[in-house]
Amino acid sequence: MGKYRVCVYAITKNEEKFVDKWVDSMKEADMIVVTDTGSTDKTIKKLKKRGVIVHRAKVKPWRFDVARNISLSHVPNDVDIAVCTDLDEVLLPGWRAALEEQWTPQMHMGNYLYNWRLNPDGTPHTQFTYFKIHKKQDYTWVCPVHEYLKFTGTGPENRVYIKGLTLNHYPDPAKSRSAYLDLLEYAVETEPDNVRMKYYLGREYFYKRRWQECIEMSKTYLTLPGATWHEERSASMRYIAGSYAQLNNIRESYNWFHRAIAECPHMRESYVDCANVAYKQNDWTTTFFMCDKALQITDKSMTYVNAGHVWNETPHDLLGIACYHLGMLERSLEAAKQALTFVPDDDRLKNNVTLIQNALNKKQNKTEN
Repeated sequence: MGKYRVCVYAITKNEEKFVDKWVDSMKEADMIVVTDTGSTDKTIKKLKKRGVIVHRAKVKPWRFDVARNISLSHVPNDVDIAVCTDLDEVLLPGWRAALEEQWTPQMHMGNYLYNWRLNPDGTPHTQFTYFKIHKKQDYTWVCPVHEYLKFTGTGPENRVYIKGLTLNHYPDPAKSRSAYLDLLEYAVETEPDNVRMKYYLGREYFYKRRWQECIEMSKTYLTLPGATWHEERSASMRYIAGSYAQLNNIRESYNWFHRAIAECPHMRESYVDCANVAYKQNDWTTTFFMCDKALQITDKSMTYVNAGHVWNETPHDLLGIACYHLGMLERSLEAAKQALTFVPDDDRLKNNVTLIQNALNKKQNKTEN
């Protein structure tokens, strides 16, 4: 028994294949409580067999916040710390000790590292800081989708970043997210001033390749008085820029990428995404400039999503290609070799190194002769 009474709680539906791995990672808690919302497979049976307390609930019409609040209501009142996860997530061993070491009775919420997507070798791809560890009595879930915990306590909200606590996500690729769009459109219709829902609806339109709707909704989001989070505003501007690129309006795409950079110059995403658009236009000067700037940023964000493609071989690869076309062969070779360190077996990158090295040798031989 630790200093605090800790309870993991979750909602589930038809996730039997995740049960054992999930329970194994959560068993450092004092208790695990799951609310099943309509499983027809062996999820409930497997959970109970592993000692999990299972409740059943019907949520119609479906809203994630309603389901999570029902789940939270099943957490006993004497619990000091509530830990909300999903069954396709895994807490790395030692999480309880890290939590207890850094939590104090004055804390309301614990933030921690979330690896939303992992590379095939298990290294992090997409990362951000997550927020689902909290005192039970001081929070309620809000928003029908992309739900979050709203502080309902008194006085200032106290948060702590829990170093050493990491949650990994292992999503089911067959699982549909088709309900997200309908829920977001419903949320925006019923709560037109909800900043969070308008941001996510603009992003969802981007994912659905509905470019003009993404542009319009994202621009609307940016006009809202509550849209003040620089990192999120910059992301919204990137979706606008990417949509304009898909509509072949490159001038407006560049314009919005520059606005995104000005909004949040300390993150790589806008530079690399702009470089990718420039690369497709054979605009080597812009590709070079954007990648060069991106690679000068060496620290990941502690407050927003860190996209995997801006921290892997991509900016080095694009820089190497741009330098090659600009005649900067020494810099091109250096960047190409750096890109190859991320994926040493990639044939295209290996061929690029050979091509650039041959061009550089030819140039040096010509100079010597």
